[in-house]
Amino acid sequence: MELKLIAKEVHNAFEVIAKGGIILYPTDTVWGIGCDATNEAAVQKIYALKQREESKSMIVLMHSERLVHSVFHQIPEVAWQLLEFATQPTTLILDQPKNVAPNLISTDNSLGMRLVTEPFCYQLMERMKRPLVSTSANVSGAPTPKSFQEISPEIVQGVDYVVQLHRDRVASKPSTIIKLTLDAQVRVIRK
Repeated sequence: MELKLIAKEVHNAFEVIAKGGIILYPTDTVWGIGCDATNEAAVQKIYALKQREESKSMIVLMHSERLVHSVFHQIPEVAWQLLEFATQPTTLILDQPKNVAPNLISTDNSLGMRLVTEPFCYQLMERMKRPLVSTSANVSGAPTPKSFQEISPEIVQGVDYVVQLHRDRVASKPSTIIKLTLDAQVRVIRK
């Protein structure tokens, strides 16, 4: 039953995203707001809903090394090592992204990405063949919701589709964030 439900939700979410819509969905960490990371207008909708400045970039989720290589010109070797040995979800901020909406790219020409294996996200990206924007399901400055019930009505009503999975799950904490530059600098931004 769970597999059928996931397949149905992947289909529904994909249909909305393919038309430039934004979704509210469970990730491997917290509930997120997402869209096709190559669609500049959809990314703008998320900034508007979150009341977030575009200078505060968002991250993208990816499901495969192939997708990572399609978005970044160069990936430091240490990035693969960090991902391989991470014991919790880890977001890496890497330099020189390409093939994504320009309004996703930070002013320092970097972009945060996280590889995920969570079944819904993985299958959705497999169908999209593109990265999925992921930002916490809150208005900028408000606390990150730990469960679906904590998400404000403003956010729930502001998206084009709400995924019908894991409503009762209490989220783990947001991912660790590590910035890696091409000149081998490593900085932990959030543990």
